[in-house]
Amino acid sequence: MSNTKNTSDTQSSQESRKGSESDTAEDRPSPMQVLRHGRTQLEELTGMPAESVSSFGQTEDGWSLEVEVLELARVPDTMSLMASYQVELDPQGELTGYRRVRRYERGRADSHRAGGR
Repeated sequence: MSNTKNTSDTQSSQESRKGSESDTAEDRPSPMQVLRHGRTQLEELTGMPAESVSSFGQTEDGWSLEVEVLELARVPDTMSLMASYQVELDPQGELTGYRRVRRYERGRADSHRAGGR
């Protein structure tokens, strides 16, 4: 009898795990929720305002964003110092890491030369 009880307990526990896995899939945040939450988390960690998200995509490990941040306000505004941050998020949209990849003056355009950088 104990073997029968153990088998039914194991089946019940497996079924409840399957149910919780499908609940988790339904509880995943939408891409827009992930984007907003990632931007907000970066602002909180750096103390600098995020002005825009210039790239956003899903990765094998979660999500990746590139966020444009105002690092130093200057007058005139076109001379303000901006930065691009690469932000990594887990599948639920929680920040797992970030790094600054570029700094530039707001009024400067990227230079694109033939044949690459």
